[in-house]
Amino acid sequence: MNVRACAAQVIFQVLEQGRSLTDALSSAQDKLDNPKDKGLLAELSYGALRWLPQLDCLAQPCIAKPLKGRHRVLHQLILIGIYQLKHTRIPAHAAVSETVAASRQLNGKAFSGMINAVLRTIQRQADESSNWPAPTVEYAHPNWLIKALQYDYPEQWQAILTANNQRAPMWLRVNQRLQTTAGYQQQLEQAEIAAVTTDAGPDALLLAQPTDVTRLPGYDQGWFAVQDLAAQQAAHLLPKGKQLKVLDVCAAPGGKTCHWQEANDNQLAMTAIDIDAGRLQRVEQNLQRLQLDATVLTADASTTTWWDGEQFDAILLDAPCSATGVIRRHPDIKWLRSKADIDALAKLQGQILRNVWQLLKPQGTLLYATCSVLNVENRLQISDFLQSQADAKLIPIHPEESNDAPGWQILPGQQQMDGFYYARLQKLDKS
Repeated sequence: MNVRACAAQVIFQVLEQGRSLTDALSSAQDKLDNPKDKGLLAELSYGALRWLPQLDCLAQPCIAKPLKGRHRVLHQLILIGIYQLKHTRIPAHAAVSETVAASRQLNGKAFSGMINAVLRTIQRQADESSNWPAPTVEYAHPNWLIKALQYDYPEQWQAILTANNQRAPMWLRVNQRLQTTAGYQQQLEQAEIAAVTTDAGPDALLLAQPTDVTRLPGYDQGWFAVQDLAAQQAAHLLPKGKQLKVLDVCAAPGGKTCHWQEANDNQLAMTAIDIDAGRLQRVEQNLQRLQLDATVLTADASTTTWWDGEQFDAILLDAPCSATGVIRRHPDIKWLRSKADIDALAKLQGQILRNVWQLLKPQGTLLYATCSVLNVENRLQISDFLQSQADAKLIPIHPEESNDAPGWQILPGQQQMDGFYYARLQKLDKS
């Protein structure tokens, strides 16, 4: 099938049906045999969602009658064509002709002339980048999110939006039980794959160019995992020690689960829970590939019906969140989230946090984590918890923390990391 037609269907499924880009893209790539076509499909899908308002702004004046209903996929195809013209090195003639050809595979033969005319018009237009009509178009983010970031980060909101629209780097986490970071870097060099280390993560390597993981040395042997540097911080903030009884809450897909176990030489008595049984399969697959052990349970973290009553020495709560810190990896988040979602998520986070706190032993440690940058999910959440929970004490990660401004907020792009938040709490002994 024509790659542009596949990309239009992916965008249609995300915007019109609410499907995640990850799921829609994976299904579409399965229909393609050529690795280059799969790569181009990802480029077009990610790019169109990343710059959606700008592409729409260019398209709409050129379309006399809006495409609706089942023809809406042809509107998405036009956006795919404009993205090629404005953001890729694909020759303009090829971008136009292949996009027009794709319309025929989408039952849009009657619209092929119109699509051709729209794209030819766009091709002749001057650069519009300095004359966008509104912040939502200029920054390619929904208005509610722009306002939220302006409120939370009056000095940094523009930098956050800019970082969100960048392509995400590819970080690896070296499995120290099987390889050293320096040793695996040499393995990559021998395979002519450039990578650099960082002072911000002893297990981390940053690839010069994103690469198919199956092409990297030692994938099947479990020498490494793909994990952003921000997510790699969790294992270094959690307690270490053989035979600690620990719990990973909302564990899927298991990156932090595995890293915590790696950092303790697979000696933790670990339980990993998640409400989604399908996503827990990824946890089990990752544990198996990386040669690690954990008890994996399908469980609702807002209840205790699954719990055997024995408390844990340490808990990692990777709370369900808006994922506004990882938009550069998942641009569909901008269009699938709403302000109402944030309020509902914050309520759920508080419920889960209060529930799992009772599972923690006195003197135990709980690490609260999200991949969000919104204060209502992070600092405000933890500040409220500290005020209401008499046996909770903040263990600062950075010296400038306080109960009123707790935790470590990483913003997108800082040291090439995703946006992430961590707060470390200790349970006091009431006696």
